Amino acid sequence: MKHPRRAAPLGVGLLLAATGIGLIAGAIGAVAARIARVARVVVTPAMRVADVEVQAVDTAAQTITLSRTPDTELPGRYGLFTSGTAEYLKIGAVLRSDEETVTRKLLTHIGRGASIAQAAAFSGWYFESPAELHVPYRDVEIATPVGASPAWLVPAGVGDDDGTGEVWAVVVHGRGTQRAETIRAVPAFREAGITSLLISYRNDGVAPQSTSGLYGLGTTEWPDVEAAIEFALEHGARRIVLMGWSMGGAIALQTLVNTAHRESIAGLILESPVVDWRTVLRFQARALGMPPIAASATMGMLESGIASRMHRIGRVIDFDALDMVARGVELDRPILILHSDDDGYVPSDASRRLAELRPDIVTLVPFATARHTKLWNYDEARWNTAIRDWLATNTLAPETD
Repeated sequence: MKHPRRAAPLGVGLLLAATGIGLIAGAIGAVAARIARVARVVVTPAMRVADVEVQAVDTAAQTITLSRTPDTELPGRYGLFTSGTAEYLKIGAVLRSDEETVTRKLLTHIGRGASIAQAAAFSGWYFESPAELHVPYRDVEIATPVGASPAWLVPAGVGDDDGTGEVWAVVVHGRGTQRAETIRAVPAFREAGITSLLISYRNDGVAPQSTSGLYGLGTTEWPDVEAAIEFALEHGARRIVLMGWSMGGAIALQTLVNTAHRESIAGLILESPVVDWRTVLRFQARALGMPPIAASATMGMLESGIASRMHRIGRVIDFDALDMVARGVELDRPILILHSDDDGYVPSDASRRLAELRPDIVTLVPFATARHTKLWNYDEARWNTAIRDWLATNTLAPETD
C-alpha cells in the first residue's frame, strides 16, 4: 500500500522557507554591497593605479623593460609614475618586444645604482610642468566656490602688454589626474596665438576639497570652470575656448550649458571625452565581467538620494543632465572632438552619436589604435594639426604679425 507523503511540520516548513529566503537575501545583499562599492569608486577621487610592471632597467643603454599591455606596446612618448630614486620617468620609442614584455628608450636619465619599484603607472602626461616647454608662464590662483584653486597661466606672447591676447583656452583635466595632463595642449595654443589657463578643480588633489570630497562627474565641478572663465575675462580675455580631457570633457560640456558666461565661449575642444556617462559605465561593467543589470543598478544607486546617503556616495548624480547626446539640441558652439575608437576606457560611441546628431557644429577627428587621452602621445603631428585647422576654420586663431 502506498502511503501518502506527509507534510513537514509547520515549524520545519517555516524554518526551511526562512532559510531559503535568508540565502536569497544574503545573495542579494552581497550583490547590492558590490554595486554600492562600484558606485562609490565611480565618484571617489583616486590618483594613479599601478597598471604595469617594471621588469628591468639598463642604465648603460638607458632602456626600460615593462610588462606588455595595450598601452605599453604603442609607439610614442609617454610617462611612467613609479617610486624609488625617480618618481616620474619619460619614456620613448619601442626598441623591442615579445609576447610578455616591451623594451623602450628611457628619456629620463637613470644613473647606476638607481632603485625603481616594480609596480608603476603608465601615463600620457609626459610633461610635469610648463617649465619643460621653455616658455614664460606663471602660477595664479582662481577664486572658485570651494576656495582658491591653483592654475598655470601660459601667455600666448601676443596682444597686450602681458602677452595674453584676447583669446584664452581654459583647459580642464580628467578624472583621477591633475592639470599637468593638459600641458600637451599648450604648444598648439601658443602657435595659434591663444593663451592657456590650465586649471585645477575641486577634489583633484591640488584644488580644495568640496564638503563631500567626491566627484559629481561634471555636475558639481563646472562652477570651478566658470570661475576660471571669470578670471580670464577679468584679465583681458574676450573669447574663451574650453578644452576638456576625459571627464574634463563632461565638465566642459556642463559648463557650456550652465554658465552665465555662455556668450563668451567661442568653442569647445574635447579629447577622449565623456559625452554620456551611461555609455561609459556600461562599457566598464562589461570590461569587469558584470552583467548589464549591475551597471544599471550602479547608476540607479548614484541617482537615488536614499542610496547616496546610506552608502555615503555623496550627492545624487543626474545622468540625464550628463547625457549630452540627448541634450545635443542645446549645444550652440563649434565643437572639435578627438577620440580613438580603441580608447579602451571611454568608448567613442557617444562622441560619434553626437557628431551624427549635430554635424552642423561638431567636427569629429577619429583616431585608431591610440589609447585613452594618449592621442597626442601616439600621433602628435595629427593631433596638433587637427586643433590648428579647427581653430583656423572657426576663426579662433588671432591674426599675428
